[in-house]
Amino acid sequence: MPRTNFQELLDAGVHFGHLARKWNPKMAPYIFDQKNGIHIIDLHKTIVKIDEAADAMKELARSGRKILFVATKKQAKEIVAEKAAAVNMPSITERWAGGMLTNFPTIRKAVKKMNTIDKMKEDGTFEKLAKRERLQINRQREKLEKNLGSIRDMSRLPSALFVVDIQKEANAVKEANRLNIPVFAMVDTCCDPTPIDYVIPANDDATKSIELVLNILCQAIEEGLSERKLEKDKEVTEETNEGEALSNPTGKRLRARKSAKPVSVEEVAPAAEPVEVAEVAEPVEPKAE
Repeated sequence: MPRTNFQELLDAGVHFGHLARKWNPKMAPYIFDQKNGIHIIDLHKTIVKIDEAADAMKELARSGRKILFVATKKQAKEIVAEKAAAVNMPSITERWAGGMLTNFPTIRKAVKKMNTIDKMKEDGTFEKLAKRERLQINRQREKLEKNLGSIRDMSRLPSALFVVDIQKEANAVKEANRLNIPVFAMVDTCCDPTPIDYVIPANDDATKSIELVLNILCQAIEEGLSERKLEKDKEVTEETNEGEALSNPTGKRLRARKSAKPVSVEEVAPAAEPVEVAEVAEPVEPKAE
C-alpha cells in the first residue's frame, strides 16, 4: 500500500520541474510532459520511488543505523533540521565541511574540542581564564556548534545520506559515493540521477514539496525505530524469564515441600510400650539352728 497519494503530491507542487532548456536528458524517464516551458514530473513514478526509499529507510532505522540528512539551501534547511531531530538523526544544514566523511577522524577531533570547552565551563576552569581568552574560546565554540553541533553524537560514519538538491550538495554526494555509502535524494529535472542510489524525482525548490517528502520518509523511520524498541523489549523479557528459570530450576519441588504437612515425631518413631519392672523378692531370714 502506497504511503502517500497522488493528490497530496499534486497539491504540494512536487510535479513541477525546472525550465525545459535546463533539463538533464538522464531525467527523461521521470518526465511526464512539458507545459509553458517547464517540465512536469510523472507523479506515478514519484510515488513508487518514495515508497522504495521509505521502505529502505525503515529497515536502516530498525537495524539501529544512522541516516545523515544534508540540506544547506534556504528553503530546506529549517525543515530538514526539525524533521531529523524529531527522529533522532544527525543533519547538516549550514555548510558541508570538506572531508566530513572521507576525513571523519579530523571531524571527530573538532567535536571533541567542542565537548572539552563545555567541560571547562562546567567545572569552573573557563572562568579562571583571561577575558580575551574567554571571548576567543566562545567564538570558536559558536563556530563549531554552527557547523558540527548536529553531528556531535555521531561516533561513526552514517549508514546512508539523504540529500536535498544534489547539485548544491555535490561534495557530499561525491564523498558518499567514494565510501560506498548509499544516497537518498530528491532529484529535480536539471540534475544527473546517476550517482544516486534511491532517486526521488521531485521539486527540490518548493518548501511544501520538501516538507511532504520528508514527512513520509520520517514517518517510515519512526516505524522502524518503534519496531526496534519492541524487539528489544521482547528480548529483555525473554532473557529475564530464562535467568529466573536457571537460578531456580527446582522451584516446583521447593514449593511442594513448603506446602507439605509437617511430620510429627510420633509418626516417624512410635513410642515403645512401657516395660514392667519385676517385683523384688523379700529377703529370707536364716533359720535358727
